[in-house]
Amino acid sequence: MRVKIIPLCVLLSAIGLTGGLASCATNAQKEAKVEAEARVSRAEAEKIALTKVPGGTIKEGEIEKEKGKLIWSFDITTPGTSAITEVQVDALNGEVVAVEKESPAQQARERKEKD
Repeated sequence: MRVKIIPLCVLLSAIGLTGGLASCATNAQKEAKVEAEARVSRAEAEKIALTKVPGGTIKEGEIEKEKGKLIWSFDITTPGTSAITEVQVDALNGEVVAVEKESPAQQARERKEKD
């Protein structure tokens, strides 16, 4: 019985992995297409965002369309706190659109909504 289960598990894992890789490629293509519309590079947007959080480090970032605007969104950590500061930079003109502190609970809720 055990011998039959292992190959089945391997097969199911391979099928799941293939679907996951296809999804990754699709997301990367979407992000590349959106990024091509930006006039402000990711590196420039990161510098702008970090001016709003002195001593901060960018944990993650992405480009997205939110409320009709093309923005770079960065989660920035600050030493000595578990909160994240989210800074959004307009990808067309480099202006800071929003700065918001998020608690660990808010971060977890946001991750759940994205998944």
